[in-house]
Amino acid sequence: MYDIALTIKRSDWLYILLIGIVFAMILSSLGYVLLGMPWLEGAMFGVILGFNITLFSLLFISLMNQKILPKIDRAYWLPLAIALSFFSGLLGTLVTIKSAIVLDIVLIEMFNTDSYSIAVAIGILTYIVGALLYRFVKMRNEKELVDRHYVQSRLRSLETQLNPHFLFNALNSVAELIHQDPVKAEEAVLRISSFLRNSMKEAASIPLHEELQNAYDYVELENIRFSGNIRLELPEEKRLSVMVPKFSIQLLIENAIKHGISPEQPSLHVTIAYDKLTNTISVSNDGLPLSLKKMGIGLSNLDERLRHLCSGHLEITASERPHFTLFLGACDENTVSR
Repeated sequence: MYDIALTIKRSDWLYILLIGIVFAMILSSLGYVLLGMPWLEGAMFGVILGFNITLFSLLFISLMNQKILPKIDRAYWLPLAIALSFFSGLLGTLVTIKSAIVLDIVLIEMFNTDSYSIAVAIGILTYIVGALLYRFVKMRNEKELVDRHYVQSRLRSLETQLNPHFLFNALNSVAELIHQDPVKAEEAVLRISSFLRNSMKEAASIPLHEELQNAYDYVELENIRFSGNIRLELPEEKRLSVMVPKFSIQLLIENAIKHGISPEQPSLHVTIAYDKLTNTISVSNDGLPLSLKKMGIGLSNLDERLRHLCSGHLEITASERPHFTLFLGACDENTVSR
């Protein structure tokens, strides 16, 4: 069961530990100073107190969130959380008093004479601080959930904007091949089927070797229309597992065919290379030079998908011999679960 109210990250616990130690150290040092006792003794006591309370909180809340709360009615969540937060402060205080005695740290007299009353008071204070931290974590989780849903919907919107005209062209070409070369027509239909099957996958990013296969199938389909005048050069390494946005390379090849082939330039050579050191993919062609260095709708969509999925970006790195570079960043499917 997933619930944003039950999600606490490891980084959250680190912040809680730091806050707990600093908060307890300051309060304890102040209390010692007001009572005319060494502030350093109070600081050491506060550090141990903050650490112990956070440790018990980690144990209790982790057990509660993972094992107990998902199995019981929500009506019992609040009282159980109050009880466990209180006991975190209570037990943390009692353990700290025992530790201070063992470490020979000077204690305020009340810790020796009425330790349970102080432990109860600190337990109540722990619950109050814990409630404030819970509100902060919950609000942060809710914001992240909203942001994740926005990114998912935005990615779907961008994917639907990819140009589908090649499919219509391919089907028209297959219709002509049926009469001219039935064997090639059958092969083309199988490639269209493979391409459509890949396009229906819900994954926003796929391994590079799958994207290269998509690019190869796409070029083979377009070569029906262009009489085999498009040549595709792929990386030598075949099993590249780095993640890339789906149809990212295919879109760049589509752009190269659209703008690089003309009656004066009837052929096209497209080269794809992957650099492991910089984690970049370069796509270049020997077609017509780029007339504009500004990205159109399709390329802008690809750039936005790279930013959403990978914290990467797309650059036009040469215009005379059109050359595009995809900076992948941390392109991981976990960035956006779908």
